[in-house]
Amino acid sequence: MRSVRSIFMGLVYMFLYAPIMILVFFSFNAGKSTSVFSGFSLKWYGELFSNGEAMNALGNTLLLAVTSALIATVIGTVAAVGIYNMRSKFLSSTVMSVTNIPMMNPDIVTGVSLMLLFVFVGRLVGAATSLNFVTLLIAHVTFNIPYVILNVLPKLRQTDSRLSEAAQDLGCTPVQAFFKVVLPSIAPGIFAALLMAFTLSLDDFVISYYTNGADFQTLPLMIYSMTKKTVRPDMYALSTLIFVTILILLIVSNILQEKSDKKNRKGIN
Repeated sequence: MRSVRSIFMGLVYMFLYAPIMILVFFSFNAGKSTSVFSGFSLKWYGELFSNGEAMNALGNTLLLAVTSALIATVIGTVAAVGIYNMRSKFLSSTVMSVTNIPMMNPDIVTGVSLMLLFVFVGRLVGAATSLNFVTLLIAHVTFNIPYVILNVLPKLRQTDSRLSEAAQDLGCTPVQAFFKVVLPSIAPGIFAALLMAFTLSLDDFVISYYTNGADFQTLPLMIYSMTKKTVRPDMYALSTLIFVTILILLIVSNILQEKSDKKNRKGIN
């Protein structure tokens, strides 16, 4: 039974990661083929950094991902603190149910509804273009906030409320107690939320497709336009770099989380 389970898990991981490993492997291919390896080469990495369109799209994508992740993390953390401090369980559960709707909602429904909202508001204010970087940023912040709340709220529940009370007994105001005691204890959850928001914004296509203007192109939109013709091999190199970057961030996040858990266990003991 155990061997069957191991084989099944091996097959699952193979189907999950084999495409990524193939992409990484052929990013070092000297030729353009995705089926015949002509020899090891860094040619496509050189082509990538000399590709102005790709670098511009990458810069736009990173700008959007970092900005939306930071804004969503701040708003989501404040919202999580507000939900945690609600006295009414019915009210907090209702707010959480509403918060979960954007995650349960299909991306295409969210994208189309936001597009219609932005176009409607744009016409009301007489804007020349209803869709631009600002609308794209608002859309990304909107779908990132629920994920931030779900990452920060469990950390708040794990934090001993008596620590904040003790800090206030020692002369801190409630705001000072939050920043000096509560915030450091939930910092791993905030970092995990920031990382998740960054990752979700980085690879979003559907919502970006409907809320983006013509003057701002992200990487997923650029790659999608290539699929109508041929995806250039330098995109394999770019995808590999993004994959490695996200992998490193996840490893760092797990290390910080483990250190935080060990510190909390020592504090309890």
